[in-house]
Amino acid sequence: MEYYVALKQQSLKADILLSLFLSIFLVKGVVNVLLTTPLWVVNTRLKLQGAKFRNEDIVPTNYKGIIDAFHQIIRDEGISALWNGTFPSLLLVFNPAIQFMFYEGLKRQLLKKRMKLSSLDVFIIGAVAKAIATTLTYPMQTVQSILRFGRHRLNPENRTLGSLRNILYLLHQRVRRFGILGLYKGLEAKLLQTVLTAALMFLVYEKLTAATFTVMGLKRAHTR
Repeated sequence: MEYYVALKQQSLKADILLSLFLSIFLVKGVVNVLLTTPLWVVNTRLKLQGAKFRNEDIVPTNYKGIIDAFHQIIRDEGISALWNGTFPSLLLVFNPAIQFMFYEGLKRQLLKKRMKLSSLDVFIIGAVAKAIATTLTYPMQTVQSILRFGRHRLNPENRTLGSLRNILYLLHQRVRRFGILGLYKGLEAKLLQTVLTAALMFLVYEKLTAATFTVMGLKRAHTR
């Protein structure tokens, strides 16, 4: 009986720790988006400069460097253009929350069948959870990249880059031109980039959590 009470208390502490971790992660994500979006906008435009596009809606750029890119963007489009793609970026902050939700759900399903998860179990469900989260949010990442590039002729009814209406407009245009799979171009590379990293992160997270509770348990034992 005492074992099950202790197990329940440990599970409750894990949930509290997870909620705290997610809250901190979300706040950090929002601050990070607001501070780094201008750099991402310039980075994206410099990387795509000189590329040949078949899409007539894309206007070519001519920047001499980072400083010149900042100067031209502010001069020609206004300072707010440096935050193009902020809205979808803020929505993508919830990607880790989605991944943790699926991870915890899969973990609890497995724990119903066995007493303890192996490192391989944690690695696999971590990879699956990240793959699901990435697949669900990838269309928004596609729109984010288009908005950061910023040289796309948008809906003439609403010129505000990053507005919800233009995000929906870009999604619709993408589907109309390339089909539903057009929203997932490059998904394979993104999965290869993120899934392995996330799986290793969850493995380390579980090991650190287990070690923390072990130390806490030892400390309580010494105080009795």
